[in-house]
Amino acid sequence: MTDATAAPSAVETGRVGVMLPRDLPVADVLPFARRAEALGFDELWVVEDLGFRGGFAQAAAVLGATERIEVGIGILPAAARLAAFAAMEIATLEQLFPGRVIVGLGHGMPQWMRQLGAWPASPLTLLRETTLTLRALLAGEPAPDGGRYIEASGLVLDERPERVPPILLGVRGPRSLELAGEVADGVVLAEPADPTYIEASIAHVERGAATAGRSASAPRVVTYDVAAVAETDAAAFARVRPALAWFGEPDWAPHLAGLPFAADLAELRKRAGSPAAFAEAIPDEWIARLALAGTAERVRELVAERHRAGATTVVLTPVGDDRLGELERLAAAR
Repeated sequence: MTDATAAPSAVETGRVGVMLPRDLPVADVLPFARRAEALGFDELWVVEDLGFRGGFAQAAAVLGATERIEVGIGILPAAARLAAFAAMEIATLEQLFPGRVIVGLGHGMPQWMRQLGAWPASPLTLLRETTLTLRALLAGEPAPDGGRYIEASGLVLDERPERVPPILLGVRGPRSLELAGEVADGVVLAEPADPTYIEASIAHVERGAATAGRSASAPRVVTYDVAAVAETDAAAFARVRPALAWFGEPDWAPHLAGLPFAADLAELRKRAGSPAAFAEAIPDEWIARLALAGTAERVRELVAERHRAGATTVVLTPVGDDRLGELERLAAAR
């Protein structure tokens, strides 16, 4: 099987990507991808959220519509994807578009997986087994012996890519981040990705890598953040405010732990009564830490801060009704 202790390859740093919004009108999906490439973004990330669009289908479409930009799938829920068939899909994309595929894999949102009856007793074990099986199959090696959840012993892909694309774990908790250090090529950190959160997450990843005896090579670290560029900071803050409506819920606790206003944010959420009221009540000085928002100069410096904290790719998530127009504005902050 693939050696889980192998060192990740060197990673290009200082990259800037953009998120393909999950609810973008279908007629705008390919124009958005082409424009992101033309504007010089390094990566385009597609989302696989329950009830929206499939990750593999989106990735194939935008890869076929572009020529250079790397495309990340963020993220595939391990509980909803049979490992052998996921490996076949990934191998096909990498064969057709070599060097342009990045794979994000995670637990999936617990409430969605429970809704489907797919939440495992041990999400960490399932994610470990899925990651190791994918890496083995994509490397042309037999799938490892059956584990608690994955049974594909001896399977070998007849059609496999020349390169195993980066497999990153989209996770939050300390144990899951350490698992990324043990078995994956890096992590995808959901929004908000303040530098303190990035540094804390990387420390967990590095701890996991050391436990597994892997090299100290820097992991690939992709961060997401809600973003807006405007002529004034206040105008940009107003644009991103509605997109912050769900921050402060328990799932976001790891992201907020290093922020001086984390406890106040949680208390504000309790008092607000609704997500919309909560978003409206967030002070501007908090938004300055919760999003990549402001003038182009300000956002450019915020992106640089995330790179200095260890992010290899900072992904900007456009907001509002005019996402194609927002894409143009975000490009000014690259």
